[in-house]
Amino acid sequence: MHSEQRTALVRPRDEGGPAAATAVAHPNIALIKYWGKRDEQLFLPRTDSLSLTLDIFPTTTRVRLAPEAEQDAVTLNGSPATGEARRRIIAFLELVRERAGLSQRAVVDTENTVPTGAGLASSASGFAALAVAAAAAYGLDLDATALSRLARRGSGSASRSVFGGFAVWHAGRRTGTGTEADLSSYAEPVHAADLDPALVIAVVNAGPKAVSSREAMRRTVDTSPLYEPWAASSEDDLADMRAALRRGDLEAVGEITERNALGMHATMLAARPAVRYLSPATLTVLDSVLQLRRDGVPAYATMDAGPNVKVLCRRADAERVAEAVRGAAPGGSVHIAGPGQGARLLSGGGR
Repeated sequence: MHSEQRTALVRPRDEGGPAAATAVAHPNIALIKYWGKRDEQLFLPRTDSLSLTLDIFPTTTRVRLAPEAEQDAVTLNGSPATGEARRRIIAFLELVRERAGLSQRAVVDTENTVPTGAGLASSASGFAALAVAAAAAYGLDLDATALSRLARRGSGSASRSVFGGFAVWHAGRRTGTGTEADLSSYAEPVHAADLDPALVIAVVNAGPKAVSSREAMRRTVDTSPLYEPWAASSEDDLADMRAALRRGDLEAVGEITERNALGMHATMLAARPAVRYLSPATLTVLDSVLQLRRDGVPAYATMDAGPNVKVLCRRADAERVAEAVRGAAPGGSVHIAGPGQGARLLSGGGR
């Protein structure tokens, strides 16, 4: 990447410039997982990761500057944000204000169609949309790499939702100053041959998790004897994955995806105390995926920090896969997704 692309382009908002902006972003599902931070303040991961941005479950966020306000106003799905959700959004706005050299408070209105806190990447779409909208409203002139870095400060996986299709998030430099590490950790698109993939998403439980991803990561990294071996093998998985994408080998992509996810959940089960997101319904869906392969349908499962299962397959097989997982988890819902676009402005700003 050229040096000018590696540096965030920041420009305070011109007088009379946009005071409001609306952006949309979609969740991404990691095929090579992000699990564990080495720096919680800068949201720097322990390992590289690779994902597929989806074309469903968008988050739409509007940010409007409110110079007369004494505090930020944040609304999520029509209700005032409270607790940790509000704290994270306001902390992110403070970061944007610091970079823009502005102090005006903001009104943030977010409509999130992703079930929140259920391991379906709601924070990825949420903070990617917020990064794009807030940067535009506050007049920051950022290229895609800088937007990815910025989104990372709200949620690590949001760095990948800045881009459409397949994207890799670089863990960045392990040594040097915090600024050097920050600049080196960002996502970028990954070229893939014509795979025509689909992800069939089985939502077996849309409720919030009993253990947050942040707490589960900390516990796993600190106490699981399986974590370091998994992290080392994940780097090998990433190299294998990039090669499989280049040659358009969907079955290899699926095999690597499934082994990486199962390995991640094994590290959690070995944590002290264990973190178990996989429910009986999860295991039933996983069994249905195995049966699909026995029947000759290339289908491969992945799970994030939650009980819900995503099944990678060919788009031509998506309906059959959906029927199989629907039968395995009749009380849940099933959605078919394809590759989606990256985060983008809908209105406001100059980009």
